[in-house]
Amino acid sequence: MNKVQKLTAEDLYKRCDFGEFNFKSTDDLDHDNYTFLGQERARTSADFGIRMKQDGYNIFALGPEEVDKKSLLESLVNREAGELDVPGDWVYVCNFEDEQKPIALNLKPGDAIRFRDKMNRFAEDLPNVLTSVFESEEYQNRRQVIEERVKEKEQEEFAEIQKKAEEKGLSIIRTPMGYSVSPIKDGDVMDMEDIKKMSDKEREKLEQEVQELQKELQKILRQIPEQQRKIKEEKDELNREFTEYAVKGLLEEVKRDFEYDSGVSTYLKNAKKDIIDRAEIILNPGGGNPFFQAASDKPDSKKSPDDHPVLWRYTVNLMVNNSGRDGAPVIYEDHPIYNNLIGRIEHVSEMGALTTDFTYLRPGSLLKANGGFIIIDALRLLTQPFAWDGLKRALLSRQLKIEAPGEMYGLLRTVSLEPAPIDLNVKVILIGSRLLYYLLCAYDKDFQNLFKVEVDFDDETDRNPESQKMYAYMIASLLHKNKLLPMEKSAVVRVIEHTSRMVSDNEKLTTKTKDLLKLLQEADYWSRQKDAEVTDIDAVRKAIDQSRYRSGRIRDKYQDQIIRKSIFIDTEGSKTGQVNGLSVISLGNSIFSHPTRITARVRVGKGEVINIEREVEMSGPIHSKGVLILSAFLGARYAMEKPLSLSASLVFEQSYGGVEGDSASSTELYALLSAIGDIPIKQSIAVSGSVNQHGEIQPIGGVNEKIEGFFEICEKRGLTGEQGVMIPEANVKNLMLKDEVIQAVNEGKFHIYAIQSVDQGMELLTGLEMGERDEKGNYPKGSVNSMVEDKLGSFADIQQHYIGRTNQTSVEMKGK
Repeated sequence: MNKVQKLTAEDLYKRCDFGEFNFKSTDDLDHDNYTFLGQERARTSADFGIRMKQDGYNIFALGPEEVDKKSLLESLVNREAGELDVPGDWVYVCNFEDEQKPIALNLKPGDAIRFRDKMNRFAEDLPNVLTSVFESEEYQNRRQVIEERVKEKEQEEFAEIQKKAEEKGLSIIRTPMGYSVSPIKDGDVMDMEDIKKMSDKEREKLEQEVQELQKELQKILRQIPEQQRKIKEEKDELNREFTEYAVKGLLEEVKRDFEYDSGVSTYLKNAKKDIIDRAEIILNPGGGNPFFQAASDKPDSKKSPDDHPVLWRYTVNLMVNNSGRDGAPVIYEDHPIYNNLIGRIEHVSEMGALTTDFTYLRPGSLLKANGGFIIIDALRLLTQPFAWDGLKRALLSRQLKIEAPGEMYGLLRTVSLEPAPIDLNVKVILIGSRLLYYLLCAYDKDFQNLFKVEVDFDDETDRNPESQKMYAYMIASLLHKNKLLPMEKSAVVRVIEHTSRMVSDNEKLTTKTKDLLKLLQEADYWSRQKDAEVTDIDAVRKAIDQSRYRSGRIRDKYQDQIIRKSIFIDTEGSKTGQVNGLSVISLGNSIFSHPTRITARVRVGKGEVINIEREVEMSGPIHSKGVLILSAFLGARYAMEKPLSLSASLVFEQSYGGVEGDSASSTELYALLSAIGDIPIKQSIAVSGSVNQHGEIQPIGGVNEKIEGFFEICEKRGLTGEQGVMIPEANVKNLMLKDEVIQAVNEGKFHIYAIQSVDQGMELLTGLEMGERDEKGNYPKGSVNSMVEDKLGSFADIQQHYIGRTNQTSVEMKGK
């Protein structure tokens, strides 16, 4: 069996070689030299996804939250976007045939704002232009000709019938009730007395003549509405002629600037027709409505086209303006609710009713990013109602349709708009955790068809001379970008070393840039507190220590309970069936460890090891698995020829919460072997490590915190030179311990042992040899294996004897 490895101070912390760095401070480094340290896979994947033009090759960037995925992706996206053509602008205009279905127009970059301004100015000037035309002398003369011609014809007809009436002694008189035919005598209308004095024959003749004239008069009167209709048609035709004359030149001027787009030409053609049809309303918007007149006469009343009942139809709603861009747009949507993403239709309240029109359409970030890229936080997107479904629908159809979520699901009853959909060509980049990515892959059938590129960001990278140099450049870049003080070489070296501690691996460096930036910012703060112009190593050390101090209240409470013996932990002497295990607790930003007493009790039984935590449902599945492995180990080593007649119980003493993980399985095995063989175990050594069925010690997590947690308890009680921690040999590469532990080990006051097997650990804890079987298959007397096997053998004999007596008694009872 190999000898237990006792670690030296050099094994506990991997330091950087100062000779690898050729600078005095980060000011000497090119802060633009840093790109994607440790993210070669992510960078290659991102480049592929960004440049791939086929459908469905959108990107999901997954990785730890602490990695600044957004900034790293933006740098690649911005570079690619700068090489792409600037996409066109988008506007919505009125659909004159169906106002509820606005038309979308795609214009050259920068043309949308010109088109909007021209049309808005045209709409503002339109009433004045029409007024000037209709007040012109030519228009008035032609209108007067029409009116006089009809008037003359009407007068001629009335004159003719009046002449016939006078010849018969009658007259046509206009009354408030209309026209009437009355007899005349001596130039005056005859009254009823005069008519009564007439003979019957005269009255009968008079009545006949009046009726004949009345019929001719009614015939003329019936022709008046038809004549007025013809007059109106002639006036309307005149109005259309002069309206077309007034607007044709103005619209042609607008059209000349946008002849490349057939949609604009069609729109202007339809706009001219609509203006001709609505000229009267344009000039007289109130139309005699006293409510409109009262509102428009207010001194503070707005006179913009939007306030006019008709002129808004000829304005332009600018949705996307790409003027001034040097490439494709890159949009980051930090609040991806449905309306912010897809767009929205606003409404206004008028006389208790909600109304809207195309001028109330508002663009979303997908439309703004059309022709380019949009970056969205996946978790925020998925937690917003309707947003995820809206995004998928747009990507699947490759069209963006602005509508209320209620309409999408058939829930909205309010009259709204149906804007024409806009062709969508956008690269969507979602940023989220690995768990979220895998959940979407498993449960959303559309996800993998829409997001075919996964950009997986690593949280660590190999530590070597080249990567350490690149890390120095990354530190310089972060300092410059965030306007922090430059950093001395010694401080940079200390930061690089600490990043290995962040990943608990002296062969790796963290790529969690947010955690790194936090350390740099705090070191900068402590440097500025002493008015320094550069951050030195002392500021970095203080930042690390203060961060640990701020989050250490609960850790200190635990340790205080142990020192005051409210929690029982022995750091001296020896006990049977009792070992100091090491537990790690993670709360918020704080990760710390404290020793936990693990005990075992044994008796004759059926070969079972009872996990008390499991029995009371305080044990997680991984911990329960580790305990079951102990039975397999005991059976394979000590019960090949005899039954394992053991009943053992294991418990984490004074544990009032759940227990999970298998890092204490070797500790539990040591306690179990000690209890079976009645062998005392040193309490000055704490243990951590998982074990397999063959007795091999496997690596565990949190090794640095575990060592430091036990060291701090021993230090507060007083270091004796006997205390230490036993860890798996596979965890030596994970050691990046704090200076106090290294110094104590260097001075021989504290010890750290690296072991490979249970046998090595048991020998260290007991001071006895484990022993190996001789040619006869027996362990040496006085060895750990011998004492354990003998005790298990005695348990088997007791059980066999008890079973024999029980069977004999049973036979005797049957005989009687």
